[in-house]
Amino acid sequence: MKAPPNTSLKKQIPSNKAICLTIALLLQCVSQGQSIKERAEQGDAEAQSALGIMYDLGEGVPEDDAEAVKWYRKAAEQGNADAQCNLGVMYRRGEGVPEDDVEAVKWFRKAAEQGNAKAHYNLGRAYNFGKGVPEDDAEAVKWYRKSAEQGYADAQCILGDMYELGKRVPQDDVEAVKWYRKAAEQGHGEAQHSLGIMYDLGKGVPEDDAEAAKWYRKAAEQGHGADYLDSASGHEKAKKGKEIISRKMTQEQIAEAQKLSREWKPRRSR
Repeated sequence: MKAPPNTSLKKQIPSNKAICLTIALLLQCVSQGQSIKERAEQGDAEAQSALGIMYDLGEGVPEDDAEAVKWYRKAAEQGNADAQCNLGVMYRRGEGVPEDDVEAVKWFRKAAEQGNAKAHYNLGRAYNFGKGVPEDDAEAVKWYRKSAEQGYADAQCILGDMYELGKRVPQDDVEAVKWYRKAAEQGHGEAQHSLGIMYDLGKGVPEDDAEAAKWYRKAAEQGHGADYLDSASGHEKAKKGKEIISRKMTQEQIAEAQKLSREWKPRRSR
């Protein structure tokens, strides 16, 4: 199994759903002549979670991990699942609080019990690498699958890796392609590159140079490979794959790959 990503590279961004809720709440507050901070200070858990996200990302306020933790905790203690998961991430990364994998897992589990897909992913990761809990293959797959089935792209890509490599699950290229595709169609860079490889080598799908080039191109255009590859590495690997396969293709096949690439639109996660 691949090593855990280098968490010093970038934050784990709050989920799309949580960010959308923050934007909606901001608009609602504006319409009511009230600030999010005022609502948060009045004890509104959604406002507290939203304010945590704002401090976490430095959106509308100076980036401040300690303030993010403060507001995530207030919302988490009221049972807000997004805040519970985000608080777990802060503990896992040691941002605004001392790094503490056990405390991180505690909050991930609280959010996971409410069906939070990102928390399912983080619990899977904890069991995968033995962070805050004993390493447990069955539990890792269980939680990754729960997350993937809700449309969480990072979990879908990891399940693809597991099936392709036969790690923690029976080796199955068709199943690998299924999960890579689900993540790739959401714009996940590493999954796009991996799906290109599957088409390139005819693993789990018929060999198809045009489809391979299409997905290599999409990965290269993003310039990164999501959680497992840093941006430079992901970009270079995808560019190399695209260049190699392009040398195997006719001009007609290259034109078809470019057409497929232009027409492709990512599917958004729930």
